[in-house]
Amino acid sequence: MSAESTQSAEAEELQVSEAQIAVHWKEESHYYPPPQFIGQANASDPSIRDRFSEDKFPECFKEYADLLTWDQYWHTTLDTSNPPFWRWFVGGKLNASFNCVDRHVRTRPNQAALIFVPEPEDEETQAITYRELYRRVNETAAMLRDYAGLKAGDRVTLHMPMVPELPVVMLACARLGVIHSQVFAGFSGAACGGRISDSQSSVLITMDGYYRSGTLLDHKVKADEAVARAKEEGHEVDKVLVYRRHPGQYASQTPMVEGRDVFVDEIMPQFRDKLVDPVSLPAEAPLFIMYSSGTTGRPKGCQHSIGGYLAYVTGTSKYYQDIHPEDTYWCAADIGWITGHSYIVYGPLSLGTTSVVYEGVPTYPDPGRPWRIAERLGVNIFHTAPTTIRMLRKVGPTEPKKYDYHFKHMTTVGEPIEPDVWRWYYEVVGKGEAVIVDTWWQTENGGFLCSTLPGLEPMKPGSAGPGVLGIYPVIYDENGEEVPKGSGRAGNICIRNPWPGIFQTIWGDPDRFVQTYYEKYNKDPKSTDWHDWPYFANDGATQAPDGYYRILGRVDDVINVAGHRLGTKELESAAILVDEVAEAAAVPVVDELRGRAVEMYISLKPGVAATPEVEEKVAKIIETEIGKVARPKNVWIVPDMPKTRSGKIMRRVIAGISNFTDVGDITTLANPEVVEEIRVHVHEVKQAKGEVAKLSEKEAEEIKAFGQAE
Repeated sequence: MSAESTQSAEAEELQVSEAQIAVHWKEESHYYPPPQFIGQANASDPSIRDRFSEDKFPECFKEYADLLTWDQYWHTTLDTSNPPFWRWFVGGKLNASFNCVDRHVRTRPNQAALIFVPEPEDEETQAITYRELYRRVNETAAMLRDYAGLKAGDRVTLHMPMVPELPVVMLACARLGVIHSQVFAGFSGAACGGRISDSQSSVLITMDGYYRSGTLLDHKVKADEAVARAKEEGHEVDKVLVYRRHPGQYASQTPMVEGRDVFVDEIMPQFRDKLVDPVSLPAEAPLFIMYSSGTTGRPKGCQHSIGGYLAYVTGTSKYYQDIHPEDTYWCAADIGWITGHSYIVYGPLSLGTTSVVYEGVPTYPDPGRPWRIAERLGVNIFHTAPTTIRMLRKVGPTEPKKYDYHFKHMTTVGEPIEPDVWRWYYEVVGKGEAVIVDTWWQTENGGFLCSTLPGLEPMKPGSAGPGVLGIYPVIYDENGEEVPKGSGRAGNICIRNPWPGIFQTIWGDPDRFVQTYYEKYNKDPKSTDWHDWPYFANDGATQAPDGYYRILGRVDDVINVAGHRLGTKELESAAILVDEVAEAAAVPVVDELRGRAVEMYISLKPGVAATPEVEEKVAKIIETEIGKVARPKNVWIVPDMPKTRSGKIMRRVIAGISNFTDVGDITTLANPEVVEEIRVHVHEVKQAKGEVAKLSEKEAEEIKAFGQAE
């Protein structure tokens, strides 16, 4: 038998199930919350788990809904008559803007609701009290209603940066029942235009410019691109409302279009001190559309409800973020993503706390910036993503020690965090004083799905923890068989039950909603029993003997090497154990013998020289931690990783470089210039080694799809 056929037979034997990702994770030790945190925690009574046990579902979520003020109480907690289009708190009426603003004006009018920190350090920080927020939201709602002609059920697209006008506009829309669709400011005008067209928005709200890495960027130029793209797709935009970063000064080189564009600061005086009664809306009415990123084809608009969504983010903000009204809370995400919607705006403001909004990048003008902000504002809850944590660890590993801030609580969100990075976050950023909640959830989910209850359950580096209150996860293999905890096997993580934060549908595409999230594990399409409709998250996971889940990343981002399905996060976590390594990214490369092989891209800590010895260290540690099958074909040391504006490494770009295929659109990257530098180096070396393989059309498509979930 030839070597190739032997390899093929071995691969066939090993390929037990497509969902069974090889798992080599070492179990980490538990870390316990400090007594002072437990003493003040919102969830410190162990009976809370029993209150949300499955035998009390769905009525357990009354506890979350009762945190809100209702105009009319609901008669049905969960309506399952048209699965999987679940309806929560049916018969109830409320208004999200009232819950986030009005009710706090009565109890804490002079407390800061939002603190806006501009990126330029010489520009004054703005503290916006609940009284002032109430005034701004009312005036903006009057302008949207009386000038823009918007009413309940209309859609409006926002393409706005991290400035206080963004949450104000969102809350003004919510006051009127207008469905807002915020597009991340870093996205191109074309991407915004596609979302305008899909949501059929008649109004675009934008800004002339904003600060990023010390530069006042021209943002208005994207508005013209967006309107043009929407028109190409057959949809006309009537009005473009332009906020000015500095009122009275125009930061863009793009002319205003007469009859379409208007400066908001010029028309707002006519709405001064206007009050707008919050529109009482059914719980199941849509609050907003959030488009998930990174997918190909038609944008996927996740439609979230008012009652279910607001109840869920309020409850999880209270019990998992441990937010009290007197806290100063900083979620360093962008409101352009679901994290910002749920855990900068709606969740914290519903609880009446002080929420920080920071305009710029966390490393400008230096990596001490976040810790200066935390020290100056007295931030005691900090919330960010592993991408940001890795970046801060890379460029300022000792910076947190220079500042006198004290966090009681820290969150990590957005992707699995490597245990070694988790430990730096805990020991250096948190100074060993703070609890960490490592959260797993998605745009579609509204709020957290897996996490530890910070006052009751120990933390474990790299593990998201158990299902959160009222969430009952399960891991299935490709055949729908349950993968038991502690088995050492991985599969597809699903949620067996509906929950209030789950999105209602994909805007305008209910068939795609069912096909993508429910069809895979549904055994009876005619059933109205929720047990028959598990939600398929499209993520791989494994469950430890203690019940904690470790998320392995998207199931389509697994690298199949000779039948071994290797999770990218496991490979990257091993690479980052090398002292010299700051960041790592694993990608597949087509290999004639093994089908696919692993290639690792790494960036180094400041002052570390790029040497063959470092490359060998990375290859060796992956072989030691995971096995010979995972040893990288090449380890590439790069000056920086290609990253999105939100800091995520674009693995699809470097996968394209490794395989000599199209890297796709890089115009929205934070550092597009680094792509060519990497490409030239990698291709020169590969060509010298004779590693240029010709990909089939199918292989090229697979490489192109890798990392698209980012």
